[in-house]
Amino acid sequence: MYYSGEYRQSPLSFSPAAARTVSWSQEASGIQAVVALDSLALGPALGGTRARKYASLDEAEADAQALAAAMSYKAALAGLPLGGGKAVIDADLKGLDVKERAAFFADFGQFVDSLKGAYITTEDSGTTTEDMACIRQGTRYVVGLPEKMGGSGSPSPYTALGVLQGMKACAKKVFGKESLAGRTVAVQGVGSVGRELVALLVQAGAHVVCADLIKARVQEAKKKFGVQVVAPEEIHSVEADVFAPCALGDALNAKTVEALACKIVCGAANNQLASQEAGEALHEQGILYAPDYLVNAGGLIAVSAEPVVSGKAFDRAAVLERVQAIGARTEELLRFAEESVLSPAWAARVLAEQRLGGVP
Repeated sequence: MYYSGEYRQSPLSFSPAAARTVSWSQEASGIQAVVALDSLALGPALGGTRARKYASLDEAEADAQALAAAMSYKAALAGLPLGGGKAVIDADLKGLDVKERAAFFADFGQFVDSLKGAYITTEDSGTTTEDMACIRQGTRYVVGLPEKMGGSGSPSPYTALGVLQGMKACAKKVFGKESLAGRTVAVQGVGSVGRELVALLVQAGAHVVCADLIKARVQEAKKKFGVQVVAPEEIHSVEADVFAPCALGDALNAKTVEALACKIVCGAANNQLASQEAGEALHEQGILYAPDYLVNAGGLIAVSAEPVVSGKAFDRAAVLERVQAIGARTEELLRFAEESVLSPAWAARVLAEQRLGGVP
């Protein structure tokens, strides 16, 4: 068995439903959103609300569906009584003033509530804990709330901590010891999670090289942590022990995998592999890949400990212990992959599908 012990059962009652995608638009602004529900086999679908402008609504729907599927795998490997879901808002919300933004998310909360508990939302790229507080006005099915509301606050520190633990497990496998002191880590993307990961890596004694499309972010990281900065198009080819994708998905494709000059890929971004073939290519090149939905589950673990999901008050100490266990779970996954003669990318998929009751 991959994991010992029993999985918790969800205390939530929710309306069972088949996997589906639901669209919504706010009448006042015309802004459109999509919620994708993937698997509900283990419990209600939990996943963040992402806000960005897409080329088309079809592209937004495809992204929501892919991200929701990854959330199903993430919850399964984390041993959580949850399914996978994701919401995407097809808009750049920076154009809204404070009142308009608050009203938008309150309306969106009512839409989430109309799904009758099949979907629980939380913070994601382009949204904040304050937005979640506004969503709370329209529904109870929201987590990632500010601490003053009994929530877990920003999930970014927990996500970064989990990635660090996964990275240490990979280092132990490749280099014989988990210490990252003196190791070079190339971090792609220093947004909310990437910035937290950089701080942890510097504290661990690693040499950090980073890049981001937003220059202000890397300049801040350089000033605060003394990291080395390279152009975004150069980050894949940096000679490093670890490459850490922490931006948007599809960072690993045929072109970028070929350019990598590292021994390990372990980062916080969702859906890092542009295709399953990219995961196999990493394996063939002798690069150890830590499946993203395994190591970046820290934020999900944190928000799932909030009262609406867990049925009890948020316990930070217990959450940190569970997040730190991502290291041990990564070691278990790597052992399973080796024993099964599978790439880590494929092995993670097999284990997640087993937990979900499907076939990879």
